Amino acid sequence: MDPYRWTWDADALVVIPGMAAAYAIALTRFPAPRWRIVCFGSGCALMLAVQITPLDTLALHYLLVMHLLQNVVLAEWGPLLVVVGLTPAMARELERIPGARTLTHPLVALPVWLGAYYAWHLPWAYDAALRHQWTILHLEHATYFFAGCLLWWPVVQGRRSNGEKAVYLFAAFVLGSPLGLLLALLPHPVYHFYDHVPRLWGLSPLTDQQIAGLTMASEQAIVLFAALAFYLLRFLDEEGRADAYRVPTVRRDSRRSP
Repeated sequence: MDPYRWTWDADALVVIPGMAAAYAIALTRFPAPRWRIVCFGSGCALMLAVQITPLDTLALHYLLVMHLLQNVVLAEWGPLLVVVGLTPAMARELERIPGARTLTHPLVALPVWLGAYYAWHLPWAYDAALRHQWTILHLEHATYFFAGCLLWWPVVQGRRSNGEKAVYLFAAFVLGSPLGLLLALLPHPVYHFYDHVPRLWGLSPLTDQQIAGLTMASEQAIVLFAALAFYLLRFLDEEGRADAYRVPTVRRDSRRSP
């Protein structure tokens, strides 16, 4: 198989265009500013790209690092852009679905995302998905996207304070990052599927796994830490303004005291 050929699968041909069509229909009822439309469209385009470009061929037939990059897009980047693309009115409408409010609660959403990430990276599950690319692999991708939307929902669409969002993102960073570091530090390959594929670019299975683990850990550090820093700075700014408001009040009250 040509490692640089483009591919077409059900996710690319049905699911993602279907999401885009549903969003376009929703816009007729819930108008959105252009920046939200761009975010949603970019999320769909990004997820489409990793499933039809040569990256998909490399991921599913040659290199673990490409597969992990594909998973990161489907589990974090794509869901983030899609959730940002939803207007508050759209989000409230979706929260009317039975069980939606429970699933999007931070104490549920984060464990679901972590569980999906860790479960699908177990060697037997990872290898099974790659060996059954028309069935289990599609389930894996759907699980990643669903869990990724849950991960970002309390941050983007939730009614939590900036401080609570910062704590939530810190927990996601601390609990999610060890997976990539573990893959980078293991002394032997753990995914046997890639032991029997043609090697590209002079990468051995172990080197491929080490680069993949470092890539995954670095990506999560950048994305989650950037979001954490954003909400932490907003929280500190709010606290600073509150302190500036309270101090003059205290001084005025002290002057009135006998």
